[in-house]
Amino acid sequence: MNKLFKSSKADHLQGSLNVTRRGFLVTTSTLGAGLALGMTTRPAASSSMPLDEVNAWVHIATDDTVTIRIARSEMGQGTLTGLAQLVAEELDCDWDKVTYEFPTPGQNVARERVWGDYSTGGSRGLRASQQYVREGGAAAKMMLVQAAADQWGVAASTCSAIDSVITHGPSGRTTTYGAVAANAGALPVPTKVTLRDPADWHIAGKPLKRLDTADKLTGKLVYGADINLPNMLCASIMDCPVMGGKLMSFKESAISAMPGVKGAVAVVTDEGTDGVAVVADTWWEAQSALKKLPIKWDLGPNANYDDATLTAMLEEGLSADEAFVGNWGGDVEAAFASAETIVESVYKCPSQNHAPMEPMNATALFTKDRCEVWCPTQNGEAALAAASAASGLPLNQCEVYKTILGGGFGRRGAGDYVHQAVKIAMAFPGTPIKLQWSREEDQKHGFFHPSTMAKMRGTLDADGNLTGLHMRISGQSILAGLMPHALVEGADYLQFQGVIKAGLNPAMDDHSICYDIPNVLVDHAMRNPPIRPGFWRGVNVNQNTIYMECFLEEMAHAAGRDPLEFRLALMKNQPKSAAVLKAVAEQGGWGKDDGMGRGLAVLHSFGSYVAACAEVTVDEGGNLNMHRIVAATDCGIAVNPQQIEAQVQGSFVYGLSAALYSENTLKNGEIQEDNFHTYPSMKIASMPKVEVIVMPSGGFYGGVGEPTIGVAAPAVLNAIFAATGKRVRQLPMRDQSLRA
Repeated sequence: MNKLFKSSKADHLQGSLNVTRRGFLVTTSTLGAGLALGMTTRPAASSSMPLDEVNAWVHIATDDTVTIRIARSEMGQGTLTGLAQLVAEELDCDWDKVTYEFPTPGQNVARERVWGDYSTGGSRGLRASQQYVREGGAAAKMMLVQAAADQWGVAASTCSAIDSVITHGPSGRTTTYGAVAANAGALPVPTKVTLRDPADWHIAGKPLKRLDTADKLTGKLVYGADINLPNMLCASIMDCPVMGGKLMSFKESAISAMPGVKGAVAVVTDEGTDGVAVVADTWWEAQSALKKLPIKWDLGPNANYDDATLTAMLEEGLSADEAFVGNWGGDVEAAFASAETIVESVYKCPSQNHAPMEPMNATALFTKDRCEVWCPTQNGEAALAAASAASGLPLNQCEVYKTILGGGFGRRGAGDYVHQAVKIAMAFPGTPIKLQWSREEDQKHGFFHPSTMAKMRGTLDADGNLTGLHMRISGQSILAGLMPHALVEGADYLQFQGVIKAGLNPAMDDHSICYDIPNVLVDHAMRNPPIRPGFWRGVNVNQNTIYMECFLEEMAHAAGRDPLEFRLALMKNQPKSAAVLKAVAEQGGWGKDDGMGRGLAVLHSFGSYVAACAEVTVDEGGNLNMHRIVAATDCGIAVNPQQIEAQVQGSFVYGLSAALYSENTLKNGEIQEDNFHTYPSMKIASMPKVEVIVMPSGGFYGGVGEPTIGVAAPAVLNAIFAATGKRVRQLPMRDQSLRA
């Protein structure tokens, strides 16, 4: 188990952690049962025929339109289509007639969580669902075939099905899924099914078009910001600008005569927010009145907190005597004592905002015995729990209708905006209230990716071999801020994503280090500032991979060895990691003498093996030109190769935006970046070409949406050094000289 200890001791922690990652999941025992509610509004299907439920996953209309139920959230990552492919593959239906709908969390409770986990994060949408959704499709097919066989009075074993058509082999008779769906739904659901080998897939594993693209392009998709209910009023909110501060008073009479204004409401939630909302006929009227509302704040104990205070806290942690250990092996002290060469560097990564294109929003309708919420959420069950907690009504009197998300990146796993919407709606019972955050509110009151620093120390022997590594991380714990119950004897095991040896903590084996280092110590000095931390796309692998991959290149340079060869020498027992690294090096032109600076990075995270080779130049004025990035991904089994390519390319946009431009800064306890002019992202003209190598080795399901973010920044940083001889150890790069 993990414990606090003095990192200078030689008797580095023995044993292993045995913990299970817990997210925002609300369990069956917590939610109870007995709720019977409807489904969330689904996109217009190609059929107006009545739908018959074959089983929980599959509805089929009499015209053979197949509606597949998707429990996970869709926020642009393509999970919706991938899950539908997996169900349709085992169902053997006609893909051209497939549509989808989202079952509500209330229905999930009522049916004993038949759709499983609703949480969509940690790149788990497909990999944590694939088994039971495939079983759902296979069971539905068996039921449909059995229904046809019963109708014909023949054995089911003499029948086959493909493309929604069932055929009786001996007689040649055929029928369709739609013709027997009602009878199939009355049959017992099979408990044993045989799943198809991925090698034989004909729907899954193929680069099929997304189910939501056409409706997205034509504006038919419904996002949370699009919700419009009869007699609906709109709300805009302002929370105390300093975390930990409180609302003291506001003068409602100052805005009561403004156009459309219906009132102002104090909003205090269990999520740590404390502010005031204005309700009006339109959002613009509400926002305009809110800006003019006289408000008095108690800014609280953090009113003088700033970046200098945070940096001093992190720097102190780098040399603290005590820290939590996440990875250990061999004898680090002995390695340093006998080293021929010792290399030491300090790195720093800033706080980041999720900054989704669609700011936080939720629409709530409250009555004395019912609370309903329409919202974009990464976890429908957590949103249901938030609605219940905020309204004071039991779960069986609440429901959440999930919409498509205009971006999530981890931010919409929280329920603060749902709490707020319900609290406001309680002041206007019987009237739907649509709460929409302003961009400024969204930027200043998120759950932020923590700022961290790392002191990296490594040893080389006389032959230039890496003999020892000590990585000291100093920074905020996300678990301590959001889920303190998940800490293990005070330690945040997620802090060691990407830098922990496989087998030390089974819960972290999906994030194990790619290298076999004979003497290693990785520890974490937890330093928690008064900032709400959050799970930001990629979580801790982002900064950890920067620290590890950039420092290993420093070690290779100190040893006088090629960075690729230096890495591969440490990967003799890591064949999958070595394979993706070799693939990007070969396609990226590693070793080519053409005036380009090239940099590498490799990572195992979220169950997948990824690598990148960046190709850059830096002109005499210090301007960076990123020409090309080659990225390789081994996610085991590829459900939709085209979506994998799109996800990898998109993750580089996100990762490079953070590396080049994005940073949250504090002044007087307040986040200073309040919109995209102060928190910019990559522009199309600056984005390098991203060549994606999808190289699934089979046998496992890895994540796709997050792993490659981790290799984006370090590959570019290493390429900058190759081009200029300048090491950049602090992000973002935007205000730094890139010339030595």
